[in-house]
Amino acid sequence: MKSFLLSDNRDTYIGLKLVGIDGVYLQKGDDILKAYKTAISEEYGIIFLTEKIYHEIKEEVIKTKTTRKMPLITVIPDRHGYANDKEKITSYIKESIGL
Repeated sequence: MKSFLLSDNRDTYIGLKLVGIDGVYLQKGDDILKAYKTAISEEYGIIFLTEKIYHEIKEEVIKTKTTRKMPLITVIPDRHGYANDKEKITSYIKESIGL
């Protein structure tokens, strides 16, 4: 199963490229949406989005998640960590088990 990264952070892009994950380094909104649509049309099993990229195309990502089974789309922090603790997967787990 292949993975793909859409990153606004060069360090994150290079780090994941070194471990063999294909991806693109993007800065502009139009380029981000175009790259995302290209990625979901390919045969990727997992698509990683940095947090800032996710917020740029949030509506499109939610639409994809609700209408398609594949690929798994997940948000990752850049090297500075998450800007918003509410979007961490650990917070979802804590909420679901009542902590």
